[in-house]
This record gives sequence, C-alpha cells and structure tokens, in this order.
Amino acid sequence: MRELIRRFRYHLAVFFAVVGPGFITAVVDNDSGGIFTYSAAGARYGYLPLWTLLPITVVLIITQEMCSRMGAVTGKGLSDLIREEFGLRITFLLMAVLVLANMTNVMAEFAGVASSLELFHISRYVSVPLAAFAVWFLVVKGSYQSVEKIFLFACVFYVTYVISGFLVKPDWKEAALYSVKPVLLLEPGYIYMLIGMVGTTIAPWMQFYLQAAVVEKGVTAKEYKKSRIEVIVGCFMTSVIAFFIIVACAGAIYSVRPRDIQDASEAALGLKPFGEYAFLLFSAGLFNASIFAACILPLSTAYSVCEGLGFEAGVNKRLKDAPIFYGLYTLLIVVGAGVILIPKFPLVQMILLSQVLNGILLPFVLIFMVLLINKVDLMGEWTNSRTFNLVSWATVVIMIGLTLALVGITVRGMH
Repeated sequence: MRELIRRFRYHLAVFFAVVGPGFITAVVDNDSGGIFTYSAAGARYGYLPLWTLLPITVVLIITQEMCSRMGAVTGKGLSDLIREEFGLRITFLLMAVLVLANMTNVMAEFAGVASSLELFHISRYVSVPLAAFAVWFLVVKGSYQSVEKIFLFACVFYVTYVISGFLVKPDWKEAALYSVKPVLLLEPGYIYMLIGMVGTTIAPWMQFYLQAAVVEKGVTAKEYKKSRIEVIVGCFMTSVIAFFIIVACAGAIYSVRPRDIQDASEAALGLKPFGEYAFLLFSAGLFNASIFAACILPLSTAYSVCEGLGFEAGVNKRLKDAPIFYGLYTLLIVVGAGVILIPKFPLVQMILLSQVLNGILLPFVLIFMVLLINKVDLMGEWTNSRTFNLVSWATVVIMIGLTLALVGITVRGMH
C-alpha cells in the first residue's frame, strides 16, 4: 500500500511538472474570435450546434497530441523540423502566411479588449495601449516559468463562462439532447457557422506554439505520457467552455428572440436581463480571453518564425541574445494594438481575411505534421500506429474539406 501511494505521488509530481503547454494552448483557443463564434451560434441557432463539440474535441486531441509528442521526442519545434526535413523555401512561405494570418488575429484580440472594457465605459484609447504594454512587459521581462504561471492562472478565469451559463438557467434537457443529436440544416448561415466552429478550434498557430512550448519547458519522451494527459485535459476543458458559452447565449438570447450578433460584447449585453453577475462574468471572461490570446499569438508567431529561419528564440533568453524574437513579438503587439486605435478601420474585413489566411495555411501544416510524425529516423518508436494514422489522415482530409469550404464562403462574402 505504501509503495502504491509512493508511486501515485511520483506520477502526480511528474504530471504537475509537465502541466502547462498543452493545457494553455487548448484553453487559449477560446479567444475573442472563438467566443464570438460560439456566442453567435447560440444566439442564432440555440442548442442545435452543441452536437459538433464532440467530434471537434476528438480532432483537437489528435492534432495537439501529435505536436506534443513530436516536441517531447525530437526536442525541436514544428517550424524547425519543417525547415530541416522539407527545406528553407517551403518554411519561409509558411512563415510568411503565418505572420500575415496572426497579425490579423492579434488585431482581433485587441478589439476584444477594447469592446469588453467599453461595456464599462472605458475608452479603447486607454484600455488598448495599457493592455499592449502589459502584454509586452510580461513576456519581455519574465522567465518561461513566471509567464507560464500567469498563463495557467488566466486559464482559471474561463470558469466565468461556466457560472454565466448556470445563472442564465437554460433548458438543460434540450442542451443535453442536442449535445448528442446531430442536426444539419441545409441553409448557408448554419453551414457557415458549423465550419466556423471547427475553424476556430484548430488554428495553425496552436500547433507551432504547443510544440515550441513543450521544447522550452524541457519535456522529454520519458515524461511524455503525463504531458499527453495534460493535453487531453486541456482539450476537454476547451470544449466545456465552448459548451457553456453556447448554452448561455441560447438561454439568454435565442430563447427571447433568435438573432445575429455583431461581436462578443453584444452577447454579454444579451445576458444583462438575467442578472448583473451573468453580464459581469461574461464580460470579464471576454477581457481575460482577449488579453490572454494577445500574449500567446505574438509569442507563437515569434517562436515559429525564429525557429523556422534559424534565429535564437525563447522567453528564457535575454533581449540581447534573441533580438529577432523579441523584435517580432514587439512589432506584432504594436501593429495589432495600433490598428484598433485607427478611426473607422475595417476590422471585420481584417478578421475575414485572417480566416482566409488561416484556411490556406492549415491543410499544409496538418500534412507536414502527419508526414513528420511518421518518419522513423525522426521519431523512432514514437511514430503513429496504423489506427492513429488512419484517424490522422481522415482528420486531415476532413479539415481540408471544411477549410476549403470556409475559404470559399468567406471569399464569396467579401465580394
């Protein structure tokens, strides 16, 4: 019995030693764009879209697990491996598209900061510069350990959506029914929304950030099994949060009058009749998610580009040792925040453009990931099993199909 307790304590200690990258990457996927997508789904279609969360969770676990495993086994980031195995030219093109896509995504995060605080009559000309400085200072002046602790603390704040969901008092029976009952309405708006829900879940930047974070944390193949548990827990947490966002908006907005919303702050206002706490918690969650993603997205981009092109990268590195890394991180924050302060800037069009760029990039990233993880000279005994390969390639094919559909619908909507 004593030996059993000792082994349990050891495994628990190893788990908490590796916890961080997978959990943070999965949870931060619910950024301002993700919150808007799930809010819009609940406000317009009620509980009907809940069934998608189950297959979305499976796909998310598969892609995140592969990246985490590659990072632990090879000790190298995804862009680093792509450069080594497929050449600098392909890597440069991938990085160029990634920077463009992430730049527009960073703008969307600062828009989330602005809209969440404007609900409390705080001008964006105050909130956005302060948020940008806080984000920059945290990463540039912190170590990996201190930054990760703050990120993990920010993950806890997502519980605000769970509480908001309960405060609204939705129809739980209907929510439970449509969580397992697939409903496919043959109307463009509903199909676009379903594609958007999948698209917001698996973004190219997530794969690059997760693998880089696993490497910088020092997780090896020996600790990987505990790291895999952490990745899976993070993916489930992401879907739980998405579930409660949809349920809250279905109960507060759809049940009163189904309608389209223009941004996530409008969803927060929709909860106001159900109590001040529901409104405050949803608004606080939006602010937390926006500023959290405003840290991660530029960081992910800086990691990816520097690794892919052979520059020094890492939060543990000093400014003078990794000038390109910190310079790119700073540039993304300055431009992303600065654009939000331009009067009448076409932000919606920029967000649409980021979806198109993500859509172009994502299939390539997924293909490279599956090809890399099956290289025996790279992964040794850690390559995919036959079953896992079947699921992985099926995921790639499905994601390419959905992504092409999303790009097509988005491009049509821009004309």
